[in-house]
Amino acid sequence: MKYTCTRNSKIEISASEAIVKGISDDGGLFVPSSFPIFSLDDIKSLINLDYPSRYAKIMSSLLDEFSYEELFDYANKAYSQFDGDVCPLVKVEDGLYMAELWHGPTCSCEDVSLATFPYLLRASKKKLSREDGSLALIATSGDDGVAAMESFRGFEGASVAAFYPSDLTGIQRGQIVTHDAKNAYAYGVRDEYDGIRSRLERVLCDEDVAKALKERGLSAVAANSANWGVLAPKIVFYFSSYCDLVASDEITLGDKVNFVIPTGSFATAIAGYYAYRMGLPVNEFIVATNANNILVDFFNDGEFDVKRDLFKTSSPSMDVLMPCELERYIFEITDRDDEEMTKVLESLKKDGRFALDKDSVRADVFEAGWADEEDTKNAIETFFDLDDYIMDTHTAVAASVYNDYSCETDDETPTVVFSTANPYKFSQSVLNALGSREKDVYKSVVKLYNLTALDCPQCIVDVEENDEIHTEIIERNEMKKAVLDTADVIENKTEK
Repeated sequence: MKYTCTRNSKIEISASEAIVKGISDDGGLFVPSSFPIFSLDDIKSLINLDYPSRYAKIMSSLLDEFSYEELFDYANKAYSQFDGDVCPLVKVEDGLYMAELWHGPTCSCEDVSLATFPYLLRASKKKLSREDGSLALIATSGDDGVAAMESFRGFEGASVAAFYPSDLTGIQRGQIVTHDAKNAYAYGVRDEYDGIRSRLERVLCDEDVAKALKERGLSAVAANSANWGVLAPKIVFYFSSYCDLVASDEITLGDKVNFVIPTGSFATAIAGYYAYRMGLPVNEFIVATNANNILVDFFNDGEFDVKRDLFKTSSPSMDVLMPCELERYIFEITDRDDEEMTKVLESLKKDGRFALDKDSVRADVFEAGWADEEDTKNAIETFFDLDDYIMDTHTAVAASVYNDYSCETDDETPTVVFSTANPYKFSQSVLNALGSREKDVYKSVVKLYNLTALDCPQCIVDVEENDEIHTEIIERNEMKKAVLDTADVIENKTEK
């Protein structure tokens, strides 16, 4: 299977090249030239498998250079670090289920998609006869940064550098700045996430940076969902949740389901669309955002306009105005016309906006809605009171949007809500929604436990006691220098 590029459909590269390169030289994103199709019999064959086996089956259809056996080996090793099931499905009410994606080592959904990435990257380089070291770079709004740092822990010949907004707070900040892997680095940047991501993309495409890293025996690679090696595992979320519904007799094989996706970057949403294209029976994808509802306007009106205020909310991982993965979706709904993509990008660069036909935007399978802060609080409180289910703020956004959707449509299709973070990662906001307040983030963890009796993961308990290691704060225009400085540190360690 070959991979092409959202900005140049004439490109044809292998999966290994797509993973090692990360993004194209012009900033475009790699996608499969075509999608494998899973019949109902194929899906049936997944039902009695464990998660690593499902991963290997699905990923081997997308990465044909990789055998089932080696992919199973990567998944088995990576997911052995998880607490129990990788993505357990919890029935909350009749017809409503939570796919808990936060049972990994840093307690967010990003663990699931990043856990196998170092294995894929190392294997891809080996397949390409590449012997240089890897410097994985990631701009993060919080969760995927520490997930990347943890996934690369101890990997020989590979390091990771995360760039996060310097005003990041709470457990998210604590996890990043205290992370103690010897091959992980992190920098606070005085900017919003969108600006940090944009600048890092420029660094990744900078020929001078590539040359300087090569001189040090390194090459840089994107470690967020822009990289197909990070995005593709998200497709497994969907197939696995569907299989669990069938296995528990909640649906019959072939029945359609809804998926509710809290999102800012659109990464998990585009992965779902790919699963749908691959044959997964889907009724609707319901995209859920907070007050930064640029995606809702896009799906409802076909208009994307970035000229708006960024709101700081209790669901900070969704405080995004430039959903980077929307580019892959636009590529698909414009029939992979890279000239049309060029027009969209030029309009966005010149005017900060673009517009597409709203009917084509929905692709007959997307709905969208948003929840404000009060809606988010109400969802947390209501689900705890009525269902004894405790959720974080991002999941609460999705739950609130789904409640509005179901009331407006009377749609009784079985529905899976993606639960994206352990509630303790946002303990102050969750506690506030339940009627209690605590200014100290670590005391709020204790109070939330006393109120809910929900087990708190040890990695969150430990944050308070761990020493802060990554405390350097830089300006956005210093990110290039920070990457090169990190490369110097890695080179010096290697020489020793």
